[in-house]
Amino acid sequence: MPGILDGKVALVTGGGGGIGRATALAMIREGARVAVADFNAAAARDTVAQINAAGGQGITLTGDVSREEDVRVMVLDTLSAFGQLDCAFNNAGIAGYQVDASGKKTADWPEEAFDRMIAVNLKGVWLCLRAEIKHMLLHGGGAIVNTGSIAGLVGLPTSSAYVAAKHGVLGLTKTAAIEYAGSKIRVNAVCPGYIETQMTEDAMQRRGEAILGHTPLQRMGQPGEIAELVVWLLSDRASYVTGAAYNVDGGWMAV
Repeated sequence: MPGILDGKVALVTGGGGGIGRATALAMIREGARVAVADFNAAAARDTVAQINAAGGQGITLTGDVSREEDVRVMVLDTLSAFGQLDCAFNNAGIAGYQVDASGKKTADWPEEAFDRMIAVNLKGVWLCLRAEIKHMLLHGGGAIVNTGSIAGLVGLPTSSAYVAAKHGVLGLTKTAAIEYAGSKIRVNAVCPGYIETQMTEDAMQRRGEAILGHTPLQRMGQPGEIAELVVWLLSDRASYVTGAAYNVDGGWMAV
């Protein structure tokens, strides 16, 4: 049977590992061809090697999503390789430890750390949305999913810039969904809780017991559990879904 993304071309940012890699692999399982973009070119190549080993078609892209030119080239290279762009998963992001702000409260964040977090986790999503939407407007529509977070819904201690960025991502998602619904472009977000990836290792080491204690399912999520929702949102099965933000958090937001 054909997959739910059969014949579609997808672009995944932050595809070199974690949720991005799991989603790229789920996409090819469902029939898509996938452009895998990551700041770390070697990680993106590893994902594409796994795609090829599974019998799919993928290409490796690299760049910094906070740079307009890099994002423009990512989209153009996807079009050059596959001739179309139907789906996009704007997933690239960084955590506090990556900007030397691990465990720091709001007043202790360095300005450079705050700026870099906003540049990647919020401006980067906007730059990707802008480039993807401009193409989709010319080609009859498409579907986009942005990676939000439970941090886009509530405050989390020692994560002020991350929380600010993810709240912004959800605002962008809702606004773009309203603006482009008439052009057959759907825009949604997923809001992961604590997922077992490299990005959450620092937080789990510092306060893992408290995190699991707040999670009704009493475990971390797996990247593939996010991927399944992303693939569905990008598919025609979700044709009446836009402007939504879906929690995949083990019940965190229900507490």
